[in-house]
Amino acid sequence: MEKHRCGWCVGDDLYEAYHDKEWGTPVKDDKLLFEFLILETFQAGLSWITILRKRENFRKAFDNFDYKKIASYKQDKIDALLQDAGIIRNKLKVNSAITNAAAYIKIQKEFGSFSAYIWSFVNNKPIKNALTNYKEGPANTPLSDAISKDLKKRGFKFVGSTVVYAFMQATGMVNDHEISCFRYNEV
Repeated sequence: MEKHRCGWCVGDDLYEAYHDKEWGTPVKDDKLLFEFLILETFQAGLSWITILRKRENFRKAFDNFDYKKIASYKQDKIDALLQDAGIIRNKLKVNSAITNAAAYIKIQKEFGSFSAYIWSFVNNKPIKNALTNYKEGPANTPLSDAISKDLKKRGFKFVGSTVVYAFMQATGMVNDHEISCFRYNEV
């Protein structure tokens, strides 16, 4: 019997695998949280499937999302990234990855981990919505507005409210699986 999935992923094997194994699963690991943060910032203005298809290229280009290395990138590395056809070659987004890595490290120092910081916004428990159709889901919320504002205050770039909400969905801070989706009660 075919499993019912959220409508946004149906029909594409990569999308379905991402939906089935990752999307909406609570992430507390700082390394993986950083990966999602970087991917979501690069996704701004693009479709998520575009980013998913380039995810392995991003991993290679950005040293497996090692934020300590990324924070110390020099101009030669930036130039190489801007020539890498395997990623999104947007100068502002590439530079923001470096800025965000440095800001990420500052948050870790202040809160002990980025996970402790970001999950505190939801009292360390995912918000469970009850969507019957994924199209009912918001692009942003007052909470994503507040997180976005706080991240920007801390020096982050490309972290508008919509990017933050997508990050919250991807990392399981909010469960926006459709209530009929097999993953809704799993995460």
